[in-house]
Amino acid sequence: QVQLVESGGGLVQPGGSLRLSCAASGSIFSISAMTWFRQAPGKQRELVSSIASDGRTTYPDSVKGRFTISRDGAKNTMYLEMNSLKPEDTAVYYCYALIRTATQNTFNAYWGRGTQVTVSS
Repeated sequence: QVQLVESGGGLVQPGGSLRLSCAASGSIFSISAMTWFRQAPGKQRELVSSIASDGRTTYPDSVKGRFTISRDGAKNTMYLEMNSLKPEDTAVYYCYALIRTATQNTFNAYWGRGTQVTVSS
């Protein structure tokens, strides 16, 4: 059984910073891409950032230059450093990963339960 657990969310003032973590646990053989999504109330879930197994990263224009994604392969953990936060960054942030377990021959998609980020004065 694989689990993804996010942490690090909270309330922050505009212009502030937060660091999110996503830890994968279980019988993990290999992790391919890891991705952060977010969903604000009444809006569709959107991609925030993605990092491939070789370290290549992807950012939409809305967070480029403010957010930085990284991963620690030894810890099976992904991070999202968020700076210059804006009220429009308020959302539940979800972790997503393509993981192959010790008993699987293919990569399967897993989601975390999310962590709330609120940017407000």
